[in-house]
Amino acid sequence: MKNKLKIGFYILLISLIPLINLTGQKMQSDNGDGAYTNPVIYSDFPDPDVILVDSTYYMVSTTMFIFPGVTILKSYDLVNWEYCSNAVQQMDFSPCYNLDGCNRYSHGQWATSLKYNNGKYYLLFITLDEGGFLCTATKPEGPWELKKLPRGFYDPGLFFDDDGKIYVAHGYNTIHITELDTNFTAKSNDALVFTGDIRPGLEGSHVYKINGYYYLYCTYGGGDGFQVALRSQNIYGPYEEKIVIRDNGNLGTGIHQGALIQTQTGEWWSVIFQDGGAFGRFPTLQPVTWQDDWPMVGVNGKGVVTYKKPNVGKEYPITILPTSDEFDLPDLSADKAGGKAGSTKLGMQWGWNHNPDSTKWSLIQNPGYLRLSTAKVVSNLQEARNTLTQRIFVYYSRALPTTAVVKLDVDSMKDGDVAGLAVFQDPYAFIGVRKINGTKYIIMVNNGKTMDSTAIDSSTIYFRAQAYYGTSLASFSYSFDDNSFILFGNKLSMRFNLSIFTGNKFCLFNYATVATGGFVDFDWFRISMSATTEVSPEEGILNDIPRTFFLGQNFPNPFNPSTQIKYSVPQSGYITLKAYNLLSEEVATLYQGILQPGNYEATFDGTKLASGVYLYQLSARNFIETKKLILLK
Repeated sequence: MKNKLKIGFYILLISLIPLINLTGQKMQSDNGDGAYTNPVIYSDFPDPDVILVDSTYYMVSTTMFIFPGVTILKSYDLVNWEYCSNAVQQMDFSPCYNLDGCNRYSHGQWATSLKYNNGKYYLLFITLDEGGFLCTATKPEGPWELKKLPRGFYDPGLFFDDDGKIYVAHGYNTIHITELDTNFTAKSNDALVFTGDIRPGLEGSHVYKINGYYYLYCTYGGGDGFQVALRSQNIYGPYEEKIVIRDNGNLGTGIHQGALIQTQTGEWWSVIFQDGGAFGRFPTLQPVTWQDDWPMVGVNGKGVVTYKKPNVGKEYPITILPTSDEFDLPDLSADKAGGKAGSTKLGMQWGWNHNPDSTKWSLIQNPGYLRLSTAKVVSNLQEARNTLTQRIFVYYSRALPTTAVVKLDVDSMKDGDVAGLAVFQDPYAFIGVRKINGTKYIIMVNNGKTMDSTAIDSSTIYFRAQAYYGTSLASFSYSFDDNSFILFGNKLSMRFNLSIFTGNKFCLFNYATVATGGFVDFDWFRISMSATTEVSPEEGILNDIPRTFFLGQNFPNPFNPSTQIKYSVPQSGYITLKAYNLLSEEVATLYQGILQPGNYEATFDGTKLASGVYLYQLSARNFIETKKLILLK
């Protein structure tokens, strides 16, 4: 049986060689050869809506409780994107946006509709608690005017018709059309035009009028979500429905919810997201072909991974969205990204967790540094104001971590203050400094519990967080010289928890647990994608660099319903870890892809399997090993 499985592995490996070559260490979607690789942005920019104005494409995405928020990106070719503006600087419609006894985690701004009409840009969105809002501007760079509407529309799709009438499509599973007046107040009753009939959860409507048809471009959401089009020759229906793509693509999750867009040369495309697990939801760019007046997405029903770039009439340079920040760039105009000394503007890659207290942070009190002063007394990071967040980018590797390093001065902390670097979702974890009775301690906190602590006598410290997309694990370490890092605490098992509803983020923070008045200065924040080693403080040896392949016995064994499998990889290469029944039939893929040297852990879930003996096998180019496990229900 081993030989049978081994032959199957080599067939699979040969078939995936092109994919392996395409997913190397790259920083952007554009491959530089006329092709691109999905996701077109490998980070958390969900619920995209896209429009073309003149020769520029604009995209808006969901940011929920992060401010400045309602991020708008721009592109000239649909592949290379850059920051344009954050339309909403803060929300002043509830104390919860100030973390004042309540919060807006998993709430806030959702699924914005972006339109351009008669020289003005429009953003229509809903918050689950405060209702509907409209942002308007004459330039996408802003300034944007924010107005609260008399009512909200769930997942709105704003539409300006040829006759001057304004409509919005909205709803969850029951899709309605409502006519609006010029103040964007409902002019008519909600008209039910379609009820989802494939499964519950039809939402995310975008409205288009193409060749005499009204189209509602909608999704049946979820991890296995898929996209449909509804069409009618009357905006009020009746509507026909067709699945335009139902494919889990290269990430193993459904390609769904996004926008249709036509290029200057007449090509049709869809910017449509794909769930990426703990790192959030990633926009992909899919070709669209019209078949019998239906916009069919992808190629032959499948989402594309690597594909030729859109024809927009000319070539544009490769762009990479910024991440690192030295906090000491020269002053730039207000509409450009980048930290600025002598300015109060942060780069557009940054966003605060809820509304910030603008009096408690500064780029000018100590020029060249970001100063975070404690804003209020709280008990934990989730309650802390002025936590500065940034999306985590995958950089097209399941194996290499995305690494964040910060340098900070902790000399002005007060007793009870906690400051450092976090990976934030639910659960969250961080490495930081806590001052207790005049002594500074490095601490590592995981899911609210302190996992490790050590006293230090230093004013300057370097913290590092490494987030692994392939394993959804994050590790934390510290250094006094930015050279030798000491692994600290344990690993965070990152999740995409709906209690937060955004991807995991890197965070810089400083909060008080006793009294306010302290501050820390962040010198810089740097992102890299590299395989790094850390020193274990207990053993004084390189950590996570095994010398041989290893496949551990699962634990517990027997088990019900899940068990853990540890394995080690001594050299980079293509690895599979799969489970089989005694008939050599594959029942689960625990990992499949390129791994760097390290120690790993996988979970085998037998919830949907019958009791019995199963086999699990670790395979590499020059290694194969199989062990038994027992599922006992």
